[in-house]
Amino acid sequence: MIERQINKKNNISDIEQWAINGDKKYSKDEYYCPTRDIFQARLSGFLEELRKKLTDDNRAFLLTAIVGEIGNNSFDHNLGKWLDVPGVCFDWDPDNYLIILADRGQGVLTTIKKVRPTTNTNQKALQTAFTETLSGRSPERRGNGLKFVRQVAQANSIEISFHSGDALCFINNNEFTIKLTTKKVPGTLAIIKF
Repeated sequence: MIERQINKKNNISDIEQWAINGDKKYSKDEYYCPTRDIFQARLSGFLEELRKKLTDDNRAFLLTAIVGEIGNNSFDHNLGKWLDVPGVCFDWDPDNYLIILADRGQGVLTTIKKVRPTTNTNQKALQTAFTETLSGRSPERRGNGLKFVRQVAQANSIEISFHSGDALCFINNNEFTIKLTTKKVPGTLAIIKF
């Protein structure tokens, strides 16, 4: 594997900016995954690096499962419906125990509204996505993904800030809060601290 000699703090900031405004100057090849196969390849490399960094293999696999679920959701729920740029930006900063994923998709509210048309806010959509078994890909019997992410994060002291639209879902240990935010993300933006 090629050693990554890049400024991680700038990458995290760039991905956050890309999620908000879609400016291509913020998406670089080293973390932009235009297709699922590229995302999966980078996820495998992530697991390899994480297993070297952490002494607990189980934690490395759990973090990879969380990242995989969030990243795969971007492809599952946005295929053919990207706002402007298809794919996911995904990077990690092993020195600061930070992971970031973002997409320029349709967002959680649009996905949830397909199966629950009465959902009318980003806050309610995030509440549903992280607490209920409900699939935005109805009639498929799915819908446990973000609920799984929340449960694993809370059970393993993993902090997640998940933005979609004008809402933020914050998860850490026993804390699970959803609130309005001034940061408006058309798709999704997940920041994971481990």
